[in-house]
Parts: sequence; C-alpha cells; structure tokens
Amino acid sequence: MQESMRLSPSPSALRKRPQLLLVEDDDALRRGLQLMLYNRGFEVRAYPSAAHALADPSAPQAAVLVADYRLPDSDGIALLSELRSRDWNGRAVLVTGFPSAKLKASAVAMGYAAILEKPVPDHRLLAAIGPG
Repeated sequence: MQESMRLSPSPSALRKRPQLLLVEDDDALRRGLQLMLYNRGFEVRAYPSAAHALADPSAPQAAVLVADYRLPDSDGIALLSELRSRDWNGRAVLVTGFPSAKLKASAVAMGYAAILEKPVPDHRLLAAIGPG
C-alpha cells in the first residue's frame, strides 16, 4: 500500500501578511513597488487612482496606506480623508515628487505618519511603513 506524502506549509507561509494599499498612477512605479513590498512580506493591493482604491470593499482592512500625492482623480490627502471618514485607522505614508512645507503640514494634519520625496529608496519606504 502506497502512502501519500503531505507537505506542511512553512512557518512563514502560515503567518498572515499585513495588507497594504498602494495608490500610484505611474504603472511602472506601482508595479515595481508592489513586487518589492510583496517580497518584504506585505499583501499588496495596488491601484492607479483613489477611486479604484476606495471602490475595494476590503480597503478598510488594510494596515498601511502608501499613496502618491498627485493622482489622476484626487490627491493623497483627500484619499486619506475619505478613508478616515470610513473609520480606517491604519498607518499612512505619502510619497510625492513635489514636496513643499505647505503640503507636509497638510499631510501631517490629516494623519500621514511620513511624507517621502520621490524617488524614494526602498529602505526609506520600508522604514516609514514599519514592520511587515
């Protein structure tokens, strides 16, 4: 009689990945960040616009938001405001190619934990996001 072999999942496969919302309109940058963040332990839900992210019914379950400031249909501050109005209380990181003192003040007032200037080195983004 032949015995069947069972493979047990690795301990890392058993650990639930924290969910991260990535909202970036640049397709190549979004895909690159999605792959990097997935490889660092996150379940990444990536969107090209605020409307796409907000339409996802699982968005409020995300632990982290990484959003570009300039989006085709909105901006990162309005996006976080809408998520907060839906009782989302995760960690938020804003990335922008156009930093200014006014933008930084508005982002901090809205609840962004970090504001990073593009191009953002992976290690700086990971440090701002926190453990995965």
